[in-house]
Amino acid sequence: MNDLEQRLHYPLGDALPENGRCIEVAPGIKWIRMALPFALNHINLWLLRDEMDGVAGWSVVDTCIHRDEAKAQWGEIFAHELAGLPILRVIATHMHPDHIGLAHWLCDRWNAPLWISGLDYQVARLACLAPTSFGGARTAAFFAQHGLNDAETQSKLLNRRDYFTTLVPSVPDDYHRLLDGQTLRIGAHTWRCISGYGHAPEHMALYCEGLNVLIAGDMMLPRISTNVSVYESEPEADALALFLGSIDKFRPLPESTLVLPAHGKPFTGLHERIQQLHDHHRAHLDKVRQACRQQACSAADIIPVLFTRAMDFHQTTFALGEAVAHLHALWYAGQLQRTRGADGVLRFAATPG
Repeated sequence: MNDLEQRLHYPLGDALPENGRCIEVAPGIKWIRMALPFALNHINLWLLRDEMDGVAGWSVVDTCIHRDEAKAQWGEIFAHELAGLPILRVIATHMHPDHIGLAHWLCDRWNAPLWISGLDYQVARLACLAPTSFGGARTAAFFAQHGLNDAETQSKLLNRRDYFTTLVPSVPDDYHRLLDGQTLRIGAHTWRCISGYGHAPEHMALYCEGLNVLIAGDMMLPRISTNVSVYESEPEADALALFLGSIDKFRPLPESTLVLPAHGKPFTGLHERIQQLHDHHRAHLDKVRQACRQQACSAADIIPVLFTRAMDFHQTTFALGEAVAHLHALWYAGQLQRTRGADGVLRFAATPG
């Protein structure tokens, strides 16, 4: 553990669910952990004991990406962890591939409805139908204007046409909309939706007061900070301000809340972690501000300021979005000014005075 993690408490210690098996983390809540073929190498999924229309069963929260290994692991879960009961509904905290990739398959397999926020559902459908799938000319142009304009990067972006659809081949044709403040009756318990922004279009976390449990999705992770990015679809976004405002919505919850994150281990210490994330981004903003005082910087110039480790192309695309998010936070605050150079690149410098 790093120093920050040591300030949190992990009630289950180092225990992790085995492949194809679950660990019960609270009454009627089972923890599934599935592998991902990325640097972030796993995702946590949740089974909630449920009943709908007089039928006993389970709700699934998040699904993993579309891959044969995940389907096989789900098969083991079906065989050994459902007590012979069906999946009644599939809940997606948001539309990122590791959370919604197998929603279509689970919904079809169990004739179960999808529950998700309206904005994330529509963005996911658009991503499945769009020919470029988060790549192509518009993405390449966005990266170029922020300084990643070398031939190799531009070629990879122009030819990235199946990133999303490889991981999320489709989403269900209809859905049930989750709204901020909405309450869901899941089995014997009531859960309240808490919306979050800056990471996904309209992320939904779920809090159960009766169990004092927060299914946090990607909005509250114990070890790493959630990616907060600006994308070409909303190029002027102030994503970091949205994210920091969103995590403050968890402050009214008890410090003793058991947080079930999408990555990492279940933990308590919610208020501590909220403050850690604020401190983390404040430190990053200080680094960006200092760099832009020395010279005008593009987002590409800011990547090594924020990230010192070596990164592959996939990670670099996220790093660019995060660099833009930090620059925009200072720009909207009036601490930086933005200019476009003769080369078409946007650069940010300290505001005079």
